[in-house]
Amino acid sequence: MPTDTKRQAVAALAEMLRSSSAMAVADYRGLKVSEMHSVRRTLRDSGVRLTIAKNRLLKIAADEADRSELKSLLEGPTALATIDGDEAAMAKALAEAFRPYSRTVTVRGGLLGNRAIDASQLTRLATLPSRDLLLGRVVGGMAAPLSGMANVLAGNLRAFANVLNAVADQKKQNETAA
Repeated sequence: MPTDTKRQAVAALAEMLRSSSAMAVADYRGLKVSEMHSVRRTLRDSGVRLTIAKNRLLKIAADEADRSELKSLLEGPTALATIDGDEAAMAKALAEAFRPYSRTVTVRGGLLGNRAIDASQLTRLATLPSRDLLLGRVVGGMAAPLSGMANVLAGNLRAFANVLNAVADQKKQNETAA
C-alpha cells in the first residue's frame, strides 16, 4: 500500500520529468559517497540536477509524466541527470563529471524531449561544439560572401583611384619637364 511519502516522492519526480528538456540515466554502482558528492557538485555547477530514486517510483513517475520511453532504462542502481535548457550542456557536463570514474560508471542512455537516445548518441552530443560557437560559425558563413563582394566592389574603386593617381603623376611629370 503506497504511503503519503511515496505519493509525494512520485509527484515530485513526475514534475521533475515533465519540466526537463533532456535527461540521462547512468549506473553509479561502485562510486564512493565522496565521489558521488564530487559528481553532484560538478553537475550542479553546470545546471544539471542528479537524482537517485527507486526504479519503481521512477517508473510510476515516468508514466504520470508521459515519459514512458524512460522506463526501459531503469534497471539496477540508477542515477537520473536532468536539465531544463541546453541538452548538449547536460551531455558535456555528464561526460566531464563521470570522466574520472569511467571504469565504474556507465551511462545507459536518456531522453531528448520525448525521444529516447542511447549512450553513444549521448556521447556524440557531448562532443558537439557549444551553441555560441555554432551560431558564430553560421553567422561567419553568412557574412563571408558579403565581405567578399564588398572587397570586389572596393577593388574596382581602388583600381580607378590608382589610375587617376597615375594620370595625375604623369601630368605633373610632363609639366615639370616642359
